[in-house]
Amino acid sequence: MSEADEQTPREIACEVTPGLQQWLFASGGSIAVTTYQAGKIALFGKLGDQVSLLMRDFRKPMGFHVMGNRMALATKHEITILANAPLLAPDYLEKEKGRYDGLFLPRVTYYTGDCNVHDVAFGKEGVWFVNTRFSCLSGLSHDFCCIPRWKPPFVSELAPEDRCHLNGLAMVNGEPKYVTALGTTDFPGAWREQKATGGVVMEVPSGEIVVRGLAMPHSPRWHNGALWFLNSGEGQLCRMQPGRPGFDVVCQIPGYLRGLCLMGSFALVGMCQVREKHIFGGLPIQNSGVELKCGVALIDLTRGVELGRINFTAGCTEIFEVQFLPGLKNVMIVNSQQEAAQQAFPCPEFSYWLRPSNLVADFN
Repeated sequence: MSEADEQTPREIACEVTPGLQQWLFASGGSIAVTTYQAGKIALFGKLGDQVSLLMRDFRKPMGFHVMGNRMALATKHEITILANAPLLAPDYLEKEKGRYDGLFLPRVTYYTGDCNVHDVAFGKEGVWFVNTRFSCLSGLSHDFCCIPRWKPPFVSELAPEDRCHLNGLAMVNGEPKYVTALGTTDFPGAWREQKATGGVVMEVPSGEIVVRGLAMPHSPRWHNGALWFLNSGEGQLCRMQPGRPGFDVVCQIPGYLRGLCLMGSFALVGMCQVREKHIFGGLPIQNSGVELKCGVALIDLTRGVELGRINFTAGCTEIFEVQFLPGLKNVMIVNSQQEAAQQAFPCPEFSYWLRPSNLVADFN
Protein backbone atom coordinates (compact mmCIF):
# COMPACT_ATOMS: atom_id res chain seq x y z
CA MET A 1 0.00 0.00 0.00
CA SER A 2 1.14 3.56 -0.56
CA GLU A 3 0.05 7.15 -0.25
CA ALA A 4 1.50 10.30 -1.77
CA ASP A 5 3.31 12.66 0.58
CA GLU A 6 1.69 16.09 0.24
CA GLN A 7 4.74 17.95 1.56
CA THR A 8 7.32 16.44 -0.80
CA PRO A 9 7.26 14.59 -4.15
CA ARG A 10 8.09 11.35 -2.35
CA GLU A 11 5.64 8.53 -2.04
CA ILE A 12 5.26 6.84 1.33
CA ALA A 13 4.82 3.12 0.84
CA CYS A 14 4.62 0.18 3.22
CA GLU A 15 3.94 -3.52 3.44
CA VAL A 16 1.91 -5.29 6.13
CA THR A 17 2.70 -8.92 6.88
CA PRO A 18 -0.12 -11.47 7.25
CA GLY A 19 0.65 -11.95 10.95
CA LEU A 20 0.15 -8.30 11.81
CA GLN A 21 -2.93 -8.01 9.63
CA GLN A 22 -4.53 -11.03 11.30
CA TRP A 23 -3.82 -9.64 14.77
CA LEU A 24 -5.04 -6.14 13.87
CA PHE A 25 -8.35 -7.41 12.51
CA ALA A 26 -8.89 -9.69 15.51
CA SER A 27 -8.10 -6.85 17.92
CA GLY A 28 -10.94 -4.64 16.68
CA GLY A 29 -8.68 -1.59 16.90
CA SER A 30 -6.25 0.45 14.83
CA ILE A 31 -2.64 1.65 15.01
CA ALA A 32 -1.33 5.23 14.95
CA VAL A 33 2.32 6.06 14.29
CA THR A 34 4.18 9.38 14.32
CA THR A 35 7.07 10.01 11.96
CA TYR A 36 8.60 13.44 12.44
CA GLN A 37 11.01 12.82 9.56
CA ALA A 38 8.08 12.60 7.11
CA GLY A 39 5.87 15.06 9.03
CA LYS A 40 2.99 12.60 9.29
CA ILE A 41 0.75 10.58 11.53
CA ALA A 42 0.16 7.21 9.87
CA LEU A 43 -3.13 5.50 10.71
CA PHE A 44 -3.55 1.79 10.03
CA GLY A 45 -7.06 0.36 10.19
CA LYS A 46 -9.47 -2.08 8.57
CA LEU A 47 -11.35 -1.31 5.36
CA GLY A 48 -13.21 -4.33 4.10
CA ASP A 49 -10.74 -7.20 4.02
CA GLN A 50 -7.73 -4.91 3.61
CA VAL A 51 -5.48 -2.91 5.94
CA SER A 52 -6.12 0.78 5.29
CA LEU A 53 -3.42 3.47 5.45
CA LEU A 54 -4.19 7.14 6.06
CA MET A 55 -1.44 9.78 6.32
CA ARG A 56 -2.22 13.08 8.09
CA ASP A 57 0.04 16.15 8.00
CA PHE A 58 1.49 17.61 11.20
CA ARG A 59 4.68 19.62 11.63
CA LYS A 60 7.26 17.35 13.25
CA PRO A 61 4.89 15.06 15.18
CA MET A 62 6.68 13.40 18.09
CA GLY A 63 5.22 12.01 21.30
CA PHE A 64 1.51 11.38 21.65
CA HIS A 65 -0.71 9.59 24.13
CA VAL A 66 -4.28 8.36 23.86
CA MET A 67 -6.42 7.96 26.98
CA GLY A 68 -10.11 7.27 26.55
CA ASN A 69 -11.49 9.69 23.99
CA ARG A 70 -8.59 12.17 24.31
CA MET A 71 -5.27 12.43 22.50
CA ALA A 72 -2.28 14.62 23.41
CA LEU A 73 0.02 15.26 20.45
CA ALA A 74 3.39 17.03 20.53
CA THR A 75 4.56 18.81 17.37
CA LYS A 76 7.43 21.22 16.67
CA HIS A 77 6.10 24.22 18.65
CA GLU A 78 2.86 22.97 20.20
CA ILE A 79 1.06 20.35 22.23
CA THR A 80 -2.50 19.86 21.02
CA ILE A 81 -5.29 18.07 22.87
CA LEU A 82 -7.70 16.34 20.51
CA ALA A 83 -10.95 14.57 21.36
CA ASN A 84 -12.84 11.83 19.58
CA ALA A 85 -16.26 12.78 18.18
CA PRO A 86 -17.76 9.34 17.41
CA LEU A 87 -21.20 10.72 16.48
CA LEU A 88 -19.66 12.82 13.70
CA ALA A 89 -17.17 10.24 12.44
CA PRO A 90 -19.55 8.21 10.19
CA ASP A 91 -20.49 11.37 8.25
CA TYR A 92 -16.97 12.73 7.82
CA LEU A 93 -17.11 11.75 4.15
CA GLU A 94 -20.48 12.82 2.75
CA LYS A 95 -20.12 10.51 -0.25
CA GLU A 96 -18.78 7.54 1.75
CA LYS A 97 -20.79 7.47 4.94
CA GLY A 98 -19.77 4.98 7.58
CA ARG A 99 -16.14 4.68 6.52
CA TYR A 100 -14.78 6.10 9.80
CA ASP A 101 -15.79 5.11 13.33
CA GLY A 102 -13.45 7.57 15.07
CA LEU A 103 -12.77 11.27 14.47
CA PHE A 104 -10.18 13.13 16.57
CA LEU A 105 -10.71 16.90 16.43
CA PRO A 106 -8.41 19.59 17.90
CA ARG A 107 -9.89 21.10 21.05
CA VAL A 108 -7.07 23.17 22.60
CA THR A 109 -3.46 23.97 21.67
CA TYR A 110 -0.65 24.99 24.01
CA TYR A 111 2.21 26.88 22.39
CA THR A 112 5.38 25.52 24.00
CA GLY A 113 7.89 26.89 21.54
CA ASP A 114 10.64 24.58 20.34
CA CYS A 115 11.18 22.68 23.59
CA ASN A 116 11.99 19.58 21.53
CA VAL A 117 9.16 17.73 23.27
CA HIS A 118 9.55 13.95 23.24
CA ASP A 119 7.16 11.76 25.28
CA VAL A 120 3.82 13.14 26.49
CA ALA A 121 1.30 11.54 28.86
CA PHE A 122 -1.98 12.27 30.59
CA GLY A 123 -1.75 12.23 34.39
CA LYS A 124 -3.63 13.26 37.51
CA GLU A 125 -2.24 16.80 37.17
CA GLY A 126 -3.01 17.13 33.48
CA VAL A 127 -0.53 16.53 30.68
CA TRP A 128 3.12 15.85 31.51
CA PHE A 129 5.78 16.10 28.84
CA VAL A 130 9.49 15.49 28.44
CA ASN A 131 11.05 18.88 27.82
CA THR A 132 14.20 17.58 26.18
CA ARG A 133 15.71 20.96 25.35
CA PHE A 134 15.55 22.04 29.02
CA SER A 135 16.38 18.57 30.45
CA CYS A 136 13.26 18.35 32.63
CA LEU A 137 9.70 17.12 32.96
CA SER A 138 7.17 19.89 32.43
CA GLY A 139 3.48 20.64 32.61
CA LEU A 140 1.30 22.78 30.37
CA SER A 141 0.38 26.36 31.23
CA HIS A 142 -2.10 29.05 30.16
CA ASP A 143 0.52 31.71 30.95
CA PHE A 144 3.94 30.25 30.12
CA CYS A 145 5.58 28.01 27.54
CA CYS A 146 5.79 25.33 30.24
CA ILE A 147 5.94 24.73 33.98
CA PRO A 148 9.09 22.77 34.92
CA ARG A 149 8.15 20.10 37.48
CA TRP A 150 11.18 17.82 37.83
CA LYS A 151 14.77 17.54 36.64
CA PRO A 152 17.46 14.89 37.12
CA PRO A 153 19.63 15.61 40.17
CA PHE A 154 22.81 15.75 38.07
CA VAL A 155 21.43 18.63 35.94
CA SER A 156 22.58 21.79 37.74
CA GLU A 157 20.27 24.31 36.06
CA LEU A 158 17.44 24.55 33.55
CA ALA A 159 18.84 25.93 30.30
CA PRO A 160 17.94 25.29 26.63
CA GLU A 161 21.00 23.09 26.13
CA ASP A 162 19.85 19.43 25.95
CA ARG A 163 22.36 18.44 28.61
CA CYS A 164 21.40 14.75 29.01
CA HIS A 165 18.79 14.14 26.28
CA LEU A 166 15.96 13.27 28.62
CA ASN A 167 13.45 11.60 26.30
CA GLY A 168 11.11 8.95 27.76
CA LEU A 169 8.40 8.96 30.43
CA ALA A 170 6.55 6.13 32.18
CA MET A 171 3.47 6.96 34.27
CA VAL A 172 2.23 4.82 37.17
CA ASN A 173 -1.18 5.56 38.70
CA GLY A 174 -1.29 8.93 36.99
CA GLU A 175 2.12 10.10 38.24
CA PRO A 176 5.57 10.15 36.58
CA LYS A 177 7.55 7.18 37.85
CA TYR A 178 10.41 6.44 35.41
CA VAL A 179 12.31 8.37 32.76
CA THR A 180 15.02 7.54 30.24
CA ALA A 181 17.99 9.71 29.30
CA LEU A 182 20.90 9.17 26.93
CA GLY A 183 23.45 10.27 29.52
CA THR A 184 24.04 11.61 33.02
CA THR A 185 25.86 14.67 31.73
CA ASP A 186 25.45 18.35 32.64
CA PHE A 187 26.84 20.16 29.60
CA PRO A 188 25.28 20.98 26.21
CA GLY A 189 25.18 17.85 24.04
CA ALA A 190 27.76 16.05 26.22
CA TRP A 191 25.66 12.85 26.15
CA ARG A 192 26.78 12.21 22.56
CA GLU A 193 30.28 11.23 23.67
CA GLN A 194 29.10 8.00 25.36
CA LYS A 195 25.82 7.39 23.56
CA ALA A 196 26.50 3.65 23.10
CA THR A 197 26.89 2.94 26.82
CA GLY A 198 25.82 6.02 28.81
CA GLY A 199 22.03 5.63 28.72
CA VAL A 200 20.05 5.26 31.93
CA VAL A 201 16.62 4.64 33.41
CA MET A 202 15.84 6.84 36.43
CA GLU A 203 13.14 6.75 39.07
CA VAL A 204 10.99 9.82 39.68
CA PRO A 205 10.99 11.77 41.94
CA SER A 206 14.09 10.37 43.70
CA GLY A 207 16.31 10.55 40.64
CA GLU A 208 17.82 7.16 41.53
CA ILE A 209 19.39 5.42 38.54
CA VAL A 210 17.83 1.96 38.33
CA VAL A 211 19.43 0.82 35.04
CA ARG A 212 22.81 1.88 33.60
CA GLY A 213 24.92 1.09 30.56
CA LEU A 214 22.20 1.39 27.91
CA ALA A 215 22.57 2.41 24.27
CA MET A 216 20.26 5.40 23.73
CA PRO A 217 17.19 4.07 25.63
CA HIS A 218 13.66 5.29 24.83
CA SER A 219 9.97 4.74 25.55
CA PRO A 220 9.72 3.44 29.14
CA ARG A 221 6.25 2.05 29.85
CA TRP A 222 4.65 0.49 32.95
CA HIS A 223 2.65 -2.63 32.16
CA ASN A 224 1.50 -5.63 34.21
CA GLY A 225 3.59 -4.71 37.25
CA ALA A 226 6.87 -4.26 35.37
CA LEU A 227 8.80 -1.54 33.58
CA TRP A 228 9.32 -2.10 29.87
CA PHE A 229 11.69 0.01 27.80
CA LEU A 230 13.65 0.05 24.56
CA ASN A 231 17.43 -0.30 24.56
CA SER A 232 17.24 1.42 21.20
CA GLY A 233 20.87 1.31 20.07
CA GLU A 234 20.97 -2.46 20.73
CA GLY A 235 17.60 -3.15 19.06
CA GLN A 236 16.22 -4.67 22.27
CA LEU A 237 12.82 -4.69 23.96
CA CYS A 238 13.58 -5.00 27.68
CA ARG A 239 11.74 -5.59 30.96
CA MET A 240 12.77 -4.61 34.48
CA GLN A 241 11.09 -6.06 37.56
CA PRO A 242 11.17 -3.50 40.42
CA GLY A 243 13.15 -4.81 43.37
CA ARG A 244 15.21 -7.17 41.23
CA PRO A 245 18.70 -6.34 39.92
CA GLY A 246 19.28 -5.88 36.19
CA PHE A 247 16.79 -6.37 33.38
CA ASP A 248 15.72 -8.99 30.86
CA VAL A 249 15.98 -8.72 27.08
CA VAL A 250 12.58 -9.91 25.89
CA CYS A 251 13.13 -9.66 22.15
CA GLN A 252 15.78 -8.60 19.62
CA ILE A 253 14.35 -6.46 16.78
CA PRO A 254 16.13 -5.37 13.56
CA GLY A 255 16.00 -1.59 13.96
CA TYR A 256 16.90 1.40 16.06
CA LEU A 257 13.86 1.33 18.34
CA ARG A 258 11.53 4.17 19.33
CA GLY A 259 7.86 3.99 20.28
CA LEU A 260 6.33 1.30 22.48
CA CYS A 261 2.71 0.40 23.19
CA LEU A 262 1.73 -2.62 25.32
CA MET A 263 -1.67 -4.33 25.23
CA GLY A 264 -2.19 -7.48 27.29
CA SER A 265 0.41 -10.01 26.13
CA PHE A 266 1.37 -8.05 23.00
CA ALA A 267 3.55 -5.05 22.20
CA LEU A 268 3.89 -2.74 19.22
CA VAL A 269 7.45 -1.47 18.77
CA GLY A 270 8.59 1.28 16.41
CA MET A 271 11.67 0.61 14.30
CA CYS A 272 13.95 3.16 12.59
CA GLN A 273 16.77 3.12 10.11
CA VAL A 274 19.85 5.01 11.28
CA ARG A 275 20.46 8.17 9.23
CA GLU A 276 22.44 10.92 11.00
CA LYS A 277 25.92 9.50 11.63
CA HIS A 278 26.94 12.36 13.94
CA ILE A 279 24.11 11.41 16.32
CA PHE A 280 23.64 7.68 15.77
CA GLY A 281 27.05 6.56 14.52
CA GLY A 282 28.85 3.80 16.41
CA LEU A 283 25.81 2.11 17.94
CA PRO A 284 25.89 -1.68 18.53
CA ILE A 285 22.87 -2.26 16.27
CA GLN A 286 24.88 -0.82 13.35
CA ASN A 287 27.66 -3.35 13.89
CA SER A 288 25.35 -6.36 14.19
CA GLY A 289 25.30 -7.10 10.47
CA VAL A 290 21.49 -7.00 10.45
CA GLU A 291 19.71 -4.85 7.84
CA LEU A 292 17.84 -2.17 9.79
CA LYS A 293 14.16 -1.68 9.02
CA CYS A 294 11.67 1.14 9.49
CA GLY A 295 8.20 0.18 10.63
CA VAL A 296 6.29 -1.39 13.51
CA ALA A 297 6.92 -4.85 14.94
CA LEU A 298 4.23 -6.88 16.73
CA ILE A 299 5.76 -8.82 19.63
CA ASP A 300 4.34 -11.71 21.64
CA LEU A 301 5.52 -10.80 25.15
CA THR A 302 4.95 -14.29 26.54
CA ARG A 303 7.33 -15.98 24.10
CA GLY A 304 9.48 -13.00 23.16
CA VAL A 305 8.97 -13.50 19.43
CA GLU A 306 7.88 -11.28 16.56
CA LEU A 307 4.48 -12.15 15.10
CA GLY A 308 4.24 -9.63 12.28
CA ARG A 309 5.32 -6.27 11.02
CA ILE A 310 4.55 -3.10 9.14
CA ASN A 311 7.54 -2.28 6.90
CA PHE A 312 7.88 1.21 5.43
CA THR A 313 9.52 0.63 2.05
CA ALA A 314 9.67 4.22 0.77
CA GLY A 315 9.34 7.79 2.01
CA CYS A 316 9.80 7.07 5.73
CA THR A 317 12.91 6.06 7.64
CA GLU A 318 12.15 7.03 11.25
CA ILE A 319 9.36 6.38 13.77
CA PHE A 320 8.95 8.15 17.08
CA GLU A 321 5.77 6.86 18.75
CA VAL A 322 3.25 4.06 18.32
CA GLN A 323 -0.22 3.90 19.88
CA PHE A 324 -3.00 1.33 19.70
CA LEU A 325 -6.55 2.70 19.46
CA PRO A 326 -8.89 0.05 20.93
CA GLY A 327 -12.40 -0.27 19.56
CA LEU A 328 -11.73 2.02 16.58
CA LYS A 329 -11.23 0.17 13.31
CA ASN A 330 -10.86 3.17 11.01
CA VAL A 331 -9.87 6.54 12.45
CA MET A 332 -9.60 10.05 11.04
CA ILE A 333 -7.46 12.77 12.68
CA VAL A 334 -8.06 16.40 11.72
CA ASN A 335 -5.54 19.21 12.18
CA SER A 336 -6.60 22.79 12.91
CA GLN A 337 -5.98 23.97 9.34
CA GLN A 338 -8.46 21.58 7.78
CA GLU A 339 -11.92 22.83 6.89
CA ALA A 340 -13.49 19.95 8.79
CA ALA A 341 -12.18 21.40 12.06
CA GLN A 342 -14.43 24.44 11.55
CA GLN A 343 -17.41 22.47 10.25
CA ALA A 344 -17.64 19.94 13.10
CA PHE A 345 -19.80 20.79 16.13
CA PRO A 346 -19.62 18.06 18.79
CA CYS A 347 -21.54 18.97 21.96
CA PRO A 348 -22.66 16.97 25.02
CA GLU A 349 -26.30 16.86 23.90
CA PHE A 350 -25.97 17.07 20.12
CA SER A 351 -23.49 16.87 17.24
CA TYR A 352 -23.74 18.52 13.84
CA TRP A 353 -21.78 19.06 10.66
CA LEU A 354 -22.21 22.65 9.46
CA ARG A 355 -21.57 22.29 5.74
CA PRO A 356 -22.84 23.98 2.58
CA SER A 357 -24.84 20.85 1.81
CA ASN A 358 -26.91 21.12 5.01
CA LEU A 359 -26.72 24.86 5.76
CA VAL A 360 -30.25 26.29 5.67
CA ALA A 361 -29.31 29.97 5.70
CA ASP A 362 -26.35 32.24 6.39
CA PHE A 363 -27.48 35.44 8.10
CA ASN A 364 -24.08 37.18 8.06
